[in-house]
Amino acid sequence: MSSTFFIPSVNMMGIGSLDEAVVAIRKYGFRKALIVTDAGLAKAGVADKVAGLLAEQDINATLFDGAQPNPTVSNVENGLAALKQSGSDFIISLGGGSPHDCAKGIALCATNGGHISEYEGVDQSAKPQLPLIAINTTAGTASEMTRFCIITDETRHVKMAIVDRNVTPLLSVNDPALMAKMPKGLTAATGMDALTHAVEAYVSTAATPITDACALKAVQLIAANLRTAVAQGDDMTARENMAYAQFLAGMAFNNASLGYVHAMAHQLGGFYDLPHGVCNAVLLPHVESFNASVCPARLKDVATAMGVDTQGLDDEKGAAAAIAAIRALSADIGIPGGLAELGAKADDIPTLAANAMKDACGFTNPRTATQGEIEQIFHTAM
Repeated sequence: MSSTFFIPSVNMMGIGSLDEAVVAIRKYGFRKALIVTDAGLAKAGVADKVAGLLAEQDINATLFDGAQPNPTVSNVENGLAALKQSGSDFIISLGGGSPHDCAKGIALCATNGGHISEYEGVDQSAKPQLPLIAINTTAGTASEMTRFCIITDETRHVKMAIVDRNVTPLLSVNDPALMAKMPKGLTAATGMDALTHAVEAYVSTAATPITDACALKAVQLIAANLRTAVAQGDDMTARENMAYAQFLAGMAFNNASLGYVHAMAHQLGGFYDLPHGVCNAVLLPHVESFNASVCPARLKDVATAMGVDTQGLDDEKGAAAAIAAIRALSADIGIPGGLAELGAKADDIPTLAANAMKDACGFTNPRTATQGEIEQIFHTAM
């Protein structure tokens, strides 16, 4: 079976990489940027810092700080209006998954036209998006380097999964110095998002030897560094290792895709406007318990990567050890114990499950579920 490996053509990593990136941007020949970010990063002065570095390279910048958590169709449309008004010839996304996804939606519609909802699904666009440079400030979503774009349709209360080679950024930047001030809660949520990416990619039906290597190394780095990154945010070794881990996890799921954890988490985010990483963290052990009957050996590998001594364990016990290790990590970093704590309601589960069955991320889950089984997983996770 053939496979295709997607990744931005240039990826800059490590402390100080932001300074190198602005020089590279000038060499592309771009002259006017639309910086897509959120209100928090704009208020903190991070966007102004990037604009200042661009100005030193004779690149003008216009700020659009309308990317909200779980970016919406309206955010994309407002960003498109700002792009047209500014006359920018490229886009910079600055932040975590929300600004990156919003910027991807803007860039894709800028060249392909139409409404962002027209691109829901896999490879629905005809043209490359407007050039996009993604500068990352969190260690979790890997949206800065993937072909995934998640936009909330606020009228349907669902998250649209847009999986399109044309939304892959031209250049990604992961400078851990930009991640040092992430709050503990955000560090925990994004870190568990990265772990979910790695685990789901590793058990995916589309996994390859390349994605396997990326996924297991990501799991190893997350297990060894996430607790420290949450407890001691100024530990730059932990921050840098988490930056590499989330990027590796991104390489894995960008090519092997995901599973029911994401298909279900997208519905929670779209329906209740909940944080994506936290939803993933709560759902992950429950979905993998469902999957364990068909991929116990793979989950045993996850346990080993998380530092569990699996010598002498059969595959089934190894899978159980992986699920226990995931639960322990979540508890140690303060992830809520169930969906009810997040405000999810049992009465909504049939609707959530029906929408999850349509989500493209679920197509590569190792075990196919009925709607009733998805509903049962939701109930168990409450």
